[in-house]
Amino acid sequence: MSTESQQVAEHELSSSVTEVISSIVESYRILEIDTARYALLVLAPSMAFFALTVVGAVAVPFPLWVRLPIPLLGALVGVTAFIYPKLVVDQRRGEMEDKLHLLMTHMTVLSTTNIDRMEVFRTLAREEEYGELAAEMGRIVQLVDTWNQSLDDACRRRAQQIPSKPMADFLERLAYTIGAGQTLSDFLFSEQGVMMQNYATVYESSLDNLEVMKDLYLSMILSMTFALVFSTVLPILTGNDPTMSVSAVLVMFGFIQTGFFLVIRTMAPYDPVWYDSDDYVTPGEKHLRVSLFVGVLGTLGLVAFTVAGWYGLSPVTLNDVVFFLNPIPKPLYLALLVTPLLVPGFSYRNEERQIVERDEEFPSFIRALGATESAKQSTTTKVLESLRKKDFGPLSENVDNLYKRLNMRLDNQRAWMFFAAESRSYLVQKFGEMYLMGRQMGGNPKRLGELISENMSVVNQLRERRKQATVTLIGLLYGITAASSFAFFIGLEVVRILSNMSINLDTGSRFQVGQLIHTDVYDIPFITFLLLLLILFNALLSSLMIRAIDGGHKTNAYVHFVAMTWIGTVVAVVTKEVVSAVLAI
Repeated sequence: MSTESQQVAEHELSSSVTEVISSIVESYRILEIDTARYALLVLAPSMAFFALTVVGAVAVPFPLWVRLPIPLLGALVGVTAFIYPKLVVDQRRGEMEDKLHLLMTHMTVLSTTNIDRMEVFRTLAREEEYGELAAEMGRIVQLVDTWNQSLDDACRRRAQQIPSKPMADFLERLAYTIGAGQTLSDFLFSEQGVMMQNYATVYESSLDNLEVMKDLYLSMILSMTFALVFSTVLPILTGNDPTMSVSAVLVMFGFIQTGFFLVIRTMAPYDPVWYDSDDYVTPGEKHLRVSLFVGVLGTLGLVAFTVAGWYGLSPVTLNDVVFFLNPIPKPLYLALLVTPLLVPGFSYRNEERQIVERDEEFPSFIRALGATESAKQSTTTKVLESLRKKDFGPLSENVDNLYKRLNMRLDNQRAWMFFAAESRSYLVQKFGEMYLMGRQMGGNPKRLGELISENMSVVNQLRERRKQATVTLIGLLYGITAASSFAFFIGLEVVRILSNMSINLDTGSRFQVGQLIHTDVYDIPFITFLLLLLILFNALLSSLMIRAIDGGHKTNAYVHFVAMTWIGTVVAVVTKEVVSAVLAI
C-alpha cells in the first residue's frame, strides 16, 4: 500500500513539473518573442553568470557560510531569466481578468447605441484605463482596418494569443456569433451572466488564496519569533555577540514580512474603492488633505519637541506634558510620537465608509433613473427633479448637486464628472460614465440602468466577502503583534535580570557565576532599540497588508499602524513589569 502511495505521489509530482514547464514554454509563444534571440541575449548570459558564481564560490578563501550564498545568487538570476516570460504573461492575465467585467459592461452599453460595431472596438481601444484589454481591442481594430480581416476572424486570431482563458473564450464565442449573423448587443446581453460569474469566480479564488497565505504567514512569523527569542537568550550561555545574532534575525524577519506583503498585494483582487479626480478638487478632498497635513506635522512636531527636551533645548519636556505617565516608559515614546497620525487616519476612514455606502445606493439610483427616463420619455434633468427628493443615503447630496448643475445648463459630461468627483467612488465614476455615454449615443435608458445596476450589485456582494476576509486578517495581525511583542521582551527581560543576579552572586560566592553566564556581552539598551524598531516595522507592514486586501485608501492604514504600535509597546512595558515582579519574588 505504501509503495502504491509513493508511486501515486511521484506521478503527481511528475505531472506538476511537466505542467509548469509546459506553461513556461507556452508563455514564450504567447509573448511572440524570438526564442533564439531571447536565449542568446538573456538566457546564455544568465547561465554564464551562474557558472561564474559557482567558480567564485569555490575559489574565494572565505568561510562556507559566506561562500554558499554566492552560487545561490547566480541560480536566482538564471531561474528568473528562464521564467521571466511566464511572469510577464501572468501579469497580463491578472490585469485582463481584473478589469474584464468593466470592459464587458462598457462594451454592452456601447452596443445598445446607434454606433457601428467596429466603432465599439475603437472606442474601447482608446480607454487607456483598461490597460491590456484596451491593447487587445486595438489589435483587433488593427487586424480589421489594416489587414482587411473580418471582425470574426480577427477575434478568433487574437483569442489564440491571449493568456486569459475567460477573455479568450469570450472572443471565440463572439467570433462564432458574429459569423452566424447575431447582433452584437443581443450576444453581449446574453453574456452578462457568464461574464459576471467568471469575474466572481476569479475574485473568490483570490480571496481563498489569501486565506492560505494568512495561515502560511502566521506559521512563518511564529517561527521567526522563536528564532529571535532564541538569538536573544542563547548568547548568555555561549558568550557570542547577541547584537549580531539579533540583528541578523531582525533583517530576516523584515525580509519575510516584506515578501509576504508584496505577495499579498499581488494576489489581492483589483477592486479600488476611491476615485481621485485630477480636474476638480472637492471641499471634502480639501478637508482630507488638511487632516493629513495636521497629522504628519503633529508627528514631526512631537519628534522635534521630544528631541529638544532630551538635549535640554526646551524648558518643557514630553514628561511634563504627559504628566500622568511621568516618567514615561521608553517604549511608550514610540507610540506617543505616532499618535497624531490618527487624525488623518480617522478622517479618511470615515470618508471611505461613506463611499462604500454610496456604492451600495448607486445601483438603486441608476436603475430608478433609467426606468423613469424610459417611462416618461424625458430628459435626465426632468427625472432628477423628482428623483432627488428620494432618500439615497449619503448619495442623496450628490444626486441633488447633479440636478442643480444639469438644471443650470452645465455641460452634461462635466456635471457627471463633478458627480463622480464628489462621490469619490471608483465604481460610481466608471458606471456613471458608461450610463452617460450610452445615453448620449442613443441607448435605451431602462436597459442601461438595469445592466449597470445588476453588474454593480454583483461587485458590491463580492466586496462583502472581501470585507469578511479583511476582518479575519485584522484579528490575526493584531494577535501576532501582541504575541510577538510579549515573546521578544520576555526573553530580553530574563537576560537583564540574570545579568543583575550574576553581579550580586559574584560578590559572595565561592565560584564566579560569570564563568557560567556571559552577561558582559549584552548591550541591553541597543537590543531594546532594535526590538522597538521591529515593532514599528511590523506595525507599518501589517497596516499596509490590511489596506492591500480591503482595497481602501493607504491613509486609512494610519489607524492600524498607530493601534499596533500602541499594542506592541504597551505589551513590552507590561511584560517588563510582570517579569520583574515575578522573578523578584
